[in-house]
Amino acid sequence: MAAGFTAAPAPRPGRIISTSPNVTEILYGVGAFDRVIAVSDFCTYPPAVKSLPRIGGWDKPSLEKLVTLRPDLVIFTEVQAPFLQDQLSQLNINTLVVPGRNLGDVFSAITEIGHATGDEREAARLNGSVKATLDRVRERARRLPQVRTMCVVDRTPGTLRDLYVVAKGSYLADLIELAGGAVIGPESKEGYERISKEAVVRLNPEAIFDFFHAPKGAFAEDEVATWQELAELDAVKKRRVYPIHDEFVVHSSQMVAKTAILFARLLHPNVPASEWGNP
Repeated sequence: MAAGFTAAPAPRPGRIISTSPNVTEILYGVGAFDRVIAVSDFCTYPPAVKSLPRIGGWDKPSLEKLVTLRPDLVIFTEVQAPFLQDQLSQLNINTLVVPGRNLGDVFSAITEIGHATGDEREAARLNGSVKATLDRVRERARRLPQVRTMCVVDRTPGTLRDLYVVAKGSYLADLIELAGGAVIGPESKEGYERISKEAVVRLNPEAIFDFFHAPKGAFAEDEVATWQELAELDAVKKRRVYPIHDEFVVHSSQMVAKTAILFARLLHPNVPASEWGNP
């Protein structure tokens, strides 16, 4: 390279497709949402996604629609990579794969997306804001007793069959422990594991987060009542079964800051909500 020569910066992608809710949220957070031209069927935030084309589910997007939209960049998570990466590479479509298994991956994903879209400064600002919130929650929770917590992410509607719970190593487990909980349950590299009712009784959680999305209206389930099947659990006896329906909770994006505050308020109801900060 000749002396004094400076390489031109890579052009910012002007046509971005997101295939996952957490990616869409990060694109919004770093200021690149105005260049997003399509999203997955499951993206709900920011509200402006309602006006964008949908390219399908997280594991089976419409490749035909992707090609038709002529994207400069398609972003997806590492969990989606086996379904998408080879096919998109064969179509010569530029891609970015971001991690999302643990809490550290959230910061990496924000950094990588900011770099790919040319929004490094906004990505650094966003990471700093999220880190400040998590540090505040962690510091406040450190002075409180830990609450033995089980986090249920799936089960058969109206029953406690086919229970799947958060395992240590996932970003949800990281957030629970940061907020003053002690995650109990089986360990799994995937971050989630199936568990029997008998195992739940043996573990005897003091608090249960139930992410089950029950039907609404006449077919709505009373999630708290469903757990009466295991009435011997401390969480049930102490009325510490918490149905959680907020969609942002299961997204590994900057929304982890809101999730940490939500978990802390549920785990420590005697602490004034203002002490955890605003979501």
